[in-house]
Amino acid sequence: MNKIYLGSDHAGFKLKEQIKSWLERKRVPYYDVGDLVFNPLDDYPDYAEKVARAVVRHKTKGLLICGSAQGVCIAANKIKGIRAVIPFSLKEARLAREHDDANILCLSGWYTPFHQAARMIEKFLTTSFSTAIRHRRRVAKIKKLESSR
Repeated sequence: MNKIYLGSDHAGFKLKEQIKSWLERKRVPYYDVGDLVFNPLDDYPDYAEKVARAVVRHKTKGLLICGSAQGVCIAANKIKGIRAVIPFSLKEARLAREHDDANILCLSGWYTPFHQAARMIEKFLTTSFSTAIRHRRRVAKIKKLESSR
């Protein structure tokens, strides 16, 4: 499995640290782009950009956490090649990979319990993009939208 990239602001810091321990137990390689210490003054766009650029550069997956998950998702999706999502169920985590070839999973540090986060991350990391023509066609259309910015 490729290394995944993690990032969070202060509102996602506690959940990110729990996830790092879980990833270590699962022997999933990762790199934490920050914040590396709890800092109540940090800003989520900084970590969203770092994770997103690493995911594109290394053709891998990423995980972002902020308070609501909305901010990191919006920021990450500004980077060409990123398809960041906020799932609220295992089915959504699977479908985001299967149908949309999502490459960044965004989670809420305020509302996502660790056990639910771990299950969604595992589903996200182990689900492949579909070979169905309709899904490939749709992702190609998304890529075309990116080039029209």
